[in-house]
Amino acid sequence: MTGRFDRATEALRDADLHRRHGRVRDLIGLIVEATGLEAEVGEVCSIDTGRGRSPVPAEVVGFRAGRTLLMALGEATGIGPGARVSATGQALRVDVSDDLLGRALDGLGRPIDGLGPTVGRARDVQASPPDPLERPRISERVSLGVRALDSLVPCGQGQRLGIFAGSGVGKSSLLGMIARSTSAEVNVICLVGERGREVREFIERDLGPEGLARSVVVVATSDQPALVRIKAAFTATTIAEHFRDRGKDVMLMMDSVTRFAMAQREVGLAIGEPPATRGYTPSVFALLPKLLERSGTARAGSITGLYTVLVDGDDMNEPIADAVRSILDGHVVLSRDLAHAGHYPAIDVLASVSRLVGEIVAPEIRSAGDEVRRLMAAFREKADLIAIGAYQPGTDPLTDSAIAARDPIDGFLRQTVHERTSAEEADAALAQLALLSGLPEPVAAAPAAPEAPGTPLHAAIPPLHLSA
Repeated sequence: MTGRFDRATEALRDADLHRRHGRVRDLIGLIVEATGLEAEVGEVCSIDTGRGRSPVPAEVVGFRAGRTLLMALGEATGIGPGARVSATGQALRVDVSDDLLGRALDGLGRPIDGLGPTVGRARDVQASPPDPLERPRISERVSLGVRALDSLVPCGQGQRLGIFAGSGVGKSSLLGMIARSTSAEVNVICLVGERGREVREFIERDLGPEGLARSVVVVATSDQPALVRIKAAFTATTIAEHFRDRGKDVMLMMDSVTRFAMAQREVGLAIGEPPATRGYTPSVFALLPKLLERSGTARAGSITGLYTVLVDGDDMNEPIADAVRSILDGHVVLSRDLAHAGHYPAIDVLASVSRLVGEIVAPEIRSAGDEVRRLMAAFREKADLIAIGAYQPGTDPLTDSAIAARDPIDGFLRQTVHERTSAEEADAALAQLALLSGLPEPVAAAPAAPEAPGTPLHAAIPPLHLSA
């Protein structure tokens, strides 16, 4: 009787192992369809290619009509009809350790810098965000090393800021400045969908040896499969979480969330999702908070997130920009007009907002920032009249003060890529600028106005060119 039971158990085990294997039936576009395979969504499988070539890793992304849908985590070359597909029983994992500092990795966490393999503890790239009630409140400030940000758009430890800009406006240079000058202990930099030519330029020119020494760079260039570009964002976040759990204050910089969303759109359309707003599938808007909410404060350490958004046609209200702005704790807008005028970094202060300015900045510094913003807004409002000589000095005291303060404010907001300033130096210079109003009664700090949906407050006002 016992022998019969053992044989039955062995038969069930063999049947279960058999179900963990399948065969390729179709390959259409990005999707590999396999039959006879039992696997879970997110599980990594191995596809045999034969002829002595290495198996192709692939991830289960869905099911259709009894078939398992997979996407290759690499080149699909060599996959043919009937190829054996084996489930590994695990999701994608990356090795994490402190030895990753100074290294460059691909989207799957494998080194690409020629410095040898990485050693560490394997960690799943998919994880849940910290419990909302376990997140400490943000009360401490992190210095970004950029005067315009530290003074007028300050960032707290664990805050998430979006950097919104079109192409060629200076996002990479700004990230390099922050990586070299920030007070954070560790930088994790993720380049998603970048041109291959720009990766080495960013590491050697924008980041530099000093910045690289305390950074981990994760790269998935535009030629990589869509799934690898998606995994690059989660891999970088997982590495940042490792350093955060060790009590470090981490700066996570991702360029760009838009290309991450485009990659997910490719995956969604390939598995049959219906296109929604501007062709983006519903899974895109479901995946964004799962990525962005993983940064922030935790019981030990923090992750300060800087996420760039490549706005389509400089439209700050396009779907991805609008969705990301609603999730993050503030936004920084880079202006193409300022960049064309040679004003770098091209930060449009009046269109940029930090939602935690009242929590991390002293009241007198916040009041000084409001005064400088008031001067800039007054000049922008009368910019056309001033340009054609129609404004008569003495007509409006605030406008007169704004004209007098224009050059000092311009000089304050300009900064070369290799110039460093601390948050304290930025605060002191901001306080001096606020005294330039020359008005008889200083203006007290007003409570922060709630952010209204739609067009920003100053979007309808002609842009201010701050060139000398």
